[in-house]
Amino acid sequence: MSSIILILLMVVFMYFFMIRPQQKQRKEHQSMMSKLRPGDHVVTIGRLHGVVSEVNEKEKTVTLDCEGIYLTFDLVAIQRVVSANKANTSNETKPADTKESPKEEAAPQEIKAEDKAEDSAEDGENTDSAK
Repeated sequence: MSSIILILLMVVFMYFFMIRPQQKQRKEHQSMMSKLRPGDHVVTIGRLHGVVSEVNEKEKTVTLDCEGIYLTFDLVAIQRVVSANKANTSNETKPADTKESPKEEAAPQEIKAEDKAEDSAEDGENTDSAK
């Protein structure tokens, strides 16, 4: 009797942690593919970035424009749709992210302070030797 309960608990566990999330992802992907239109920026499962040129619902294919090269993929090969706003903002933030302003700006100021301290120490040595 307890073994049957254990098996039922395992099945319920598998449903809630494996099957149900997978069904949810499949529905989200199908929704995303139904909204796919020419001009959308997409990423394929092979990490190829491109712009949708044509969607063929009958054959379930999509043609991507990858910098002037037109490639045809199955709709299931599209991993995600990248909106134009996200693509533009990610390109704009890359230069700002590469600049580490607090550390890089602080370093020259510290060097200037050290140079001033060395200069004043050298001035002190020079005045002592001049006497």
